[in-house]
Amino acid sequence: MAEPIIEVNNLSVIYNKDKSNEVRSLLDVSVKIYPQEYVIMYGPSGCGKSTLLYSISGLQLPTSGSVKIEGKDIATMKKKEIVQLHQTGIGMIFQAFYLISSLNILDNVCLPKVFRGDSRKDRKEEGMKLLRRFGLAEQSDKFSNQLSGGQQQRVSIARSLVNNPNIILADEPVGNLDSESAENVLKILKDLNEIDKKTIIMVTHNPEHLIYADRILHMKDGRIVEEEINKDKRPKEATQADMAANPETISDEIKLLMRTFKNFSPQQVGAMLVPFKAKQLIAHVLSDLTEEQITSAENFLKNLLFKNDTIDAFSKNLDLDFDEGGAGWNKMRAESFSQRIGKTLAQVEVLSAGDMNMAAKSVSEYMLSLFKIELPDEIKARMYAFIKLRLENKIDSAGLKQRLDAPVKLGGVGLYKPTVDKFAKEMEILMLLKYSA
Repeated sequence: MAEPIIEVNNLSVIYNKDKSNEVRSLLDVSVKIYPQEYVIMYGPSGCGKSTLLYSISGLQLPTSGSVKIEGKDIATMKKKEIVQLHQTGIGMIFQAFYLISSLNILDNVCLPKVFRGDSRKDRKEEGMKLLRRFGLAEQSDKFSNQLSGGQQQRVSIARSLVNNPNIILADEPVGNLDSESAENVLKILKDLNEIDKKTIIMVTHNPEHLIYADRILHMKDGRIVEEEINKDKRPKEATQADMAANPETISDEIKLLMRTFKNFSPQQVGAMLVPFKAKQLIAHVLSDLTEEQITSAENFLKNLLFKNDTIDAFSKNLDLDFDEGGAGWNKMRAESFSQRIGKTLAQVEVLSAGDMNMAAKSVSEYMLSLFKIELPDEIKARMYAFIKLRLENKIDSAGLKQRLDAPVKLGGVGLYKPTVDKFAKEMEILMLLKYSA
């Protein structure tokens, strides 16, 4: 089962405790939020929803209880870990924008990258990419007081995304906007969740916003009093069918096929595996699409894996409407998915070349980039060695996970458990795809 990306346990926040002016903002709140969910905290002013949001961000310390981000208790994080969480783990969007008036729009967006030490060229490129995405490229050299409220909020959203965090926290993000600008911002948040796969947590008191959420946490007097579900993305108990489709069972599936078709060449077996590969790769990367959209995409992906199509043709087919023979996706999602598939298949080509040293190096760099992992050179070398062991089938998926999860002082890489799980699944997908590629 997938682990929660955020876990709040028995959280209480009490101001001026045991004094005559004591204020109980949160009382024994517990909630789990899973990757790629869109959760809204809803309730009247003073119900504790913003306090809960700031507790999740690490900006508000709890009186009691705990908040865990990707399995790590914020209270136990070292200063460096807290800084990294705020720089790359979580993006914040506020009602008041908080843009720096003395900086132009592009520099406002790039500011988080300045603190990361990124080069001026790299941060400007990333900043302009986001401004183009949100229709603000022409405003890049203007200052915040020259923009409308809706434009300023789009700038603040771009700033929250510039370091590519997995989690976006939004505190009343449209509270100061007119209805048209508010709808635009809400659509952006929806796309960030559905297309970019960001986990979105938004605070609002407006009931019109609730349709956007997967789950709504109704709050009153510092407590969650009701949970409303529009679309349940939380993991369910694994069934036999789920286990059969799990990429971690791939090795057994291949062994079974090899025994069953022992008179076939590896190339023939590899061709028979293409539908299985397509299904696994689609399931690995995608969610939130209709069955028809997924089935169409699988068929186009089979053609790509059989090398009957190019990656550009694959992307165009995904973007075409159903009545034109396509998969009915939107262009942004089609391009994003195709780029993801292209990067994965590029690694498969390296693996298939047979040079394990080159393959391990390439996969190491791919994993570091994909999961935004930053490690000292010594630990990178350790990770490279573990990947090489897996590529050479000297350890299995469980052995790789054990080594990635183990503390650095015990010879491991010391990654967070949720990152380890995603890392291992990506490895097994690569191992499957390189089979008779």
